[in-house]
Amino acid sequence: MAGAEKLTTTVSTKGQVILPSAIRQRREWKAGTRLTVEDTPEGVLLKPAPAFAETRPEDVFGVLAHRGKPKTLEEMDESVLAEARRRHDRD
Repeated sequence: MAGAEKLTTTVSTKGQVILPSAIRQRREWKAGTRLTVEDTPEGVLLKPAPAFAETRPEDVFGVLAHRGKPKTLEEMDESVLAEARRRHDRD
């Protein structure tokens, strides 16, 4: 938003801040969007919260044992697409 118009808001007595609609629309942040809040030297940084907790490879490596020939990326993509279609058709 470099060079853009400066927008202001007010902190409520409950500590709530309303983000201007122009920012919410540009970021596609709808009601219920979870945000992370980071205190930086320049101010407060808001970012969408990840859908899943961050995981390191060593935390999950070897969790799902597999016997047999490894699948190719194409085979994995096909399986994911087939499952998505199956779930969509079920609804």
